[in-house]
Amino acid sequence: MITIKEYVRVKTLEEAWQLNQNKMNRILGGMLWMRLGSGMVNTAIDLSELGLDAIEENEEEFSIGAMVSLRDLEVHEGLNCYTNNAVKNALKDIVGVQFRNMATVGGSIWGRFGFSDVLTVFLALDTYVELYKGGIVPLEEFANRKADNDILVRLIVKKVSGKVVYSAMRNQSTDFPVLTCAVSNVNGTYKAVVGARPAKAAVYYDKENRLINGETEEARKMFAEDVAKVANTQSNARGSKEYRTHLMKVLVSRGLVELGGLDGN
Repeated sequence: MITIKEYVRVKTLEEAWQLNQNKMNRILGGMLWMRLGSGMVNTAIDLSELGLDAIEENEEEFSIGAMVSLRDLEVHEGLNCYTNNAVKNALKDIVGVQFRNMATVGGSIWGRFGFSDVLTVFLALDTYVELYKGGIVPLEEFANRKADNDILVRLIVKKVSGKVVYSAMRNQSTDFPVLTCAVSNVNGTYKAVVGARPAKAAVYYDKENRLINGETEEARKMFAEDVAKVANTQSNARGSKEYRTHLMKVLVSRGLVELGGLDGN
């Protein structure tokens, strides 16, 4: 359990940023994972009055505010149409609807959790994060950074030519995933994103150009083998290292089969 000494609903991002420079203060998202921790928080910083709870769409991109709930993301018609329901598939088994009504995109991405379905699916797209002080950076770059005291303002998903497929293995519905997997072809670049290894999601590109001439059965198998060779898996209570490595080959291969059957956006 955590103890909060003071709660502030900030009026500006600058106010939030100033408060967040104190290491004893914390920004609240949905606070669903934070409450499972322990310790003292001097000031809890609430961003709910900053207008960051909307998904905006134009011809070039989706702009997803940090305070958008996972449920709003899950049922967004435009985003699911663009991703062939990959986003919906990534979110639908996260605990339950009540949980997803409270959990936020910003909290999920900022936490860089190893089990994050959210991070996995957005890494497969042409996604950027907007930071209050750090500006706009690719999500892949952000995911590999160490945590700091900046503020995640929104996600930006570019509407580019491409296809994406998401899948995950769970021991039972709504449990933490044993492995998460997204495969995509974005602007002609194939990549597989694998998370819950149990480390956080990582991106693996088709560096050997296995798929450049088409997604044949042999090419799919070889790319899946390439990913499994370089991905670092470990054992925990949900699955062994060996099981995760085998599962990775299966999910990447299946994802490529499904990807080949989709129309490009």
